Amino acid sequence: MNVKNFIVGGIVGGIVDFLLGWLIYGILLKDTFPTEEGATENMTFIFMGCLAFGFMISYVFSQGEGISKCVNGIKLAAGIALFMTLSVNFFQNMTKETIDFKLMGIDVVASMVLASFVGAVVAVVNGKMK
Repeated sequence: MNVKNFIVGGIVGGIVDFLLGWLIYGILLKDTFPTEEGATENMTFIFMGCLAFGFMISYVFSQGEGISKCVNGIKLAAGIALFMTLSVNFFQNMTKETIDFKLMGIDVVASMVLASFVGAVVAVVNGKMK
């Protein structure tokens, strides 16, 4: 594993995740995913979660021969997001009597789109730093 690629890719991927997450979830889908009444978002935790996702993608991409092509990054990150988001949604809904499958589907698709961009950026960073 190239540690420099991992660190730079993780930071850049995390920043892209944060900014696109703000655009997708904070603006475009704000009414679809409303916050609970009286709740405030902890931006530090949101940013740290985005960095963790960026580092996860960067870690996966830097293993083995490394992912350094944009299209490969998009495909792999979308697959990771698909299974990760399905898992999270299933666990979040395990105690609910009524499950909003449409909302789950929107979340899965939005996460895959978001992750695809992160994957593309991390792959390009890996390719540029070879």
